[in-house]
Amino acid sequence: MSDRAEWQPLRNELQRWADAGRQVKLWFRDDDAIEPTAALDQLLALSDHYAVPMTLAVIPAHTGELLASSLASQKDLTVTVHGWTHQNYAPDETKKQELGAHRPLAIVLDELHKGFDKLKALYPEQFAPMLVPPWNRIDKALLPELASFGYRAVSVYGLAKPSQPITLVNTHIDIMDWHGTHGGRPHGELVDYLVRELENRFDGNDEPIGILTHHLVHDATAWDFVATLLEETAVHPAVDWRQVGDFIG
Repeated sequence: MSDRAEWQPLRNELQRWADAGRQVKLWFRDDDAIEPTAALDQLLALSDHYAVPMTLAVIPAHTGELLASSLASQKDLTVTVHGWTHQNYAPDETKKQELGAHRPLAIVLDELHKGFDKLKALYPEQFAPMLVPPWNRIDKALLPELASFGYRAVSVYGLAKPSQPITLVNTHIDIMDWHGTHGGRPHGELVDYLVRELENRFDGNDEPIGILTHHLVHDATAWDFVATLLEETAVHPAVDWRQVGDFIG
């Protein structure tokens, strides 16, 4: 384990919640699942060991029965739609987007319709009608159209903006350092982010806190963070780990 002293600010904040007789809602989203891998097995083993529900954002165009069969008996697992191909259509000098305004709206919506139907058929018991846009970005014009295909929620990154045409169930802590080491962020840094989110919720925001991971690119620092987070929170009286379906209206 890493220097466990780095985790003391989280312990202190959770103790404040416990002393107040309150619980914070947490949920866990992992992106880019396509097929069974050793890394995915490692993530699911942590979910099983700590009895913490997981949400997998699966890329519909690249997946099939192989992954579905391997996940069929997995407890506390939810599958959601992660775009269609996870392909970037944005110009090189701009932020990556599959679901941006770079293609005709009808084409993008058709792909999202296909992705919904494919994963719902592959995962009759584990599917949740939620869209996870690749890179956490989506053109606002798409949001009002999603319900016609059965989508009931979207998950991106950051505090949810009010008055959206569809329910937002967002993530708030991304454990990866995408612009630096491309590995896991330092534990102390992530603990500080999480404490700030907890402080925000303690002051009245009831939005569940989403933890975001990417199992295929985790290094030792990232895996150690996930394991330590679950160890610190799985049975804590101030923490309520939930399935994402609980937050979908």
